Amino acid sequence: MCYLLPRLIFGSGNTRCILMDLLEYQVKKWFREMDIPVLPSQKIDHPTDLKRLEINYPIVLKSQVHGRDRAKAGGVRFVGTTIDAIAAAQTIFNLPILGELPEALLAETKYEKVAEFYLAVVLDTAVCRPVLLGCKEADVDWESAGEKMQYVLVEQEFSSFYARRLALKMGLHGSSMQSISTVIEKMYHLFIQKDLDLVEINPLAINARGQLMALNGSVIVNERSLRRHPEIRGREARIFDKYPSIPLGSYVDKSNDSGRGKIAILGNGVGSVMATLDLVVNAGGKPGVCMNLRHASINDSTPTTFSQRLEQALNILATDRSVKVILMNFLDSISEAAVVAETIARFIQNHHSEIQSQIPHGNKSRVSETIPYLVVRLVGSQLNEAKKYLVQLQSSGNAPVLIENLDRAVAEAISLTMAKSASHQKIR
Repeated sequence: MCYLLPRLIFGSGNTRCILMDLLEYQVKKWFREMDIPVLPSQKIDHPTDLKRLEINYPIVLKSQVHGRDRAKAGGVRFVGTTIDAIAAAQTIFNLPILGELPEALLAETKYEKVAEFYLAVVLDTAVCRPVLLGCKEADVDWESAGEKMQYVLVEQEFSSFYARRLALKMGLHGSSMQSISTVIEKMYHLFIQKDLDLVEINPLAINARGQLMALNGSVIVNERSLRRHPEIRGREARIFDKYPSIPLGSYVDKSNDSGRGKIAILGNGVGSVMATLDLVVNAGGKPGVCMNLRHASINDSTPTTFSQRLEQALNILATDRSVKVILMNFLDSISEAAVVAETIARFIQNHHSEIQSQIPHGNKSRVSETIPYLVVRLVGSQLNEAKKYLVQLQSSGNAPVLIENLDRAVAEAISLTMAKSASHQKIR
């Protein structure tokens, strides 16, 4: 069972950028409503907010970003005075973590812990049932998770029996078993009430007096439940209106640093999208919109094919002036691969024709500055026919760059982004 953990909890790599992944201050608000113990805290929108801090020093300031390992990146600072807090906040606000700048910080009371635990309730997509997870270590080495992580599959109607069973499997006894199993029950109720894919506390800390405290938490909302939860959908309304036909959980809009050219990412699965996003960020690129085209949008009233979703995504991205390169990472599980190639070719042809009609004398340099570059990575026997078709376009202007190695494709996308941004500056 535990072989599923990295896939279910983290997706791919160290980045979890699904938009329905709530920020910590939002998660803590839900925890407080469920009576899961959390520390006194305050959201900080600007460093000057610390002059009106309502909690006592010493405190910890935490960057509110979606990327993990923010502490290692410098996004968590302990401070003891207002002056130090303002200085630290100014630094954190200007510190990008995996390409994301925080729009807010969380100020929280410092907590002296003597032990830490890991707890989670996650949806096991293989059996479509919730699973309770627990470990007596907070920073789990996922290579050895199968040895350390305990799990209980919720097979029937939930009861406190499942929570106590997990606590016992974790090796807990007495009052600690009772208090931790109570937290697990509350996590499960939150999981069900909000239609979540994941509720995670990492770490759940205990102090010298035996008091428990959820020091950090994560929540992933099931995007297909948003219609039942307008209070959740509200936080994404602005982005949803911008891209109404793309599933909410399928893209990331990095609106910060809009002055630099961005790389839009298209994939045919969460894994391919997240792996590509990780590589772009780690290589110093600037990701823009990321779309998983594997499934249709929850708002589509009629069924759509993959090629139809691809065509729609390309047309949307062509109108986004910040997108300089569209990087496609498509793996073998695509039906009608030849149609996909034709869709890409048709997109190039249509936009060339449209723009040439608007530019005097058909200036090709101006056309290339308007249309995003296309970098295409196709892997798998089903896509061989598509490759052959796209190779024929290589002699035409602004043809897609075909690269089979993903690292090389990412490097090429970043290079093209920089070149196009520099050329655009000269034209202006």
